Amino acid sequence: MNRRKFLLSSVGAAAALSFVPAAFSAEQIFTGLMPGIAVGGYDTVAFFTQDAAVVGDKGFATQYKDAQWLFASQMNLDMFLANPEKYAPQYGGYCAFAASKGALAKGDPEAWTIHEDKLYLNFSKSVRKLWREDISGHIKSADANFPKLIETWPDVTSW
Repeated sequence: MNRRKFLLSSVGAAAALSFVPAAFSAEQIFTGLMPGIAVGGYDTVAFFTQDAAVVGDKGFATQYKDAQWLFASQMNLDMFLANPEKYAPQYGGYCAFAASKGALAKGDPEAWTIHEDKLYLNFSKSVRKLWREDISGHIKSADANFPKLIETWPDVTSW
């Protein structure tokens, strides 16, 4: 591993661990960027249909998994309602790279990736670069880690 990769990895791991407040369980859907609102208020359908991070509108909202989800249009809201699992980010919108390393960190809607028709968020664009170096390997690790993390990690809703 070269020095730059090591530094980026260290920054990503430190960032993930720096968000640990004193409480007892993580929420299923990360809503720390905008309390109670999933994906920081961004329209999850737009990542798929517009290949862009698009801010949602409170006029097109729904509740799903104890969080409010916002959309840019009625059409996007309807698409989400027809199949929320297709459009909801993996790992509840937490950072996919952090989950692959056994930690929880905020997912940033500006640092997103669609891979095999699934949405993944990362802590930052620099962490997304690390994620993209081995997406399949990171997914395998995150899939194994995330169920345990969500049950045992401190509450992250106050980030």
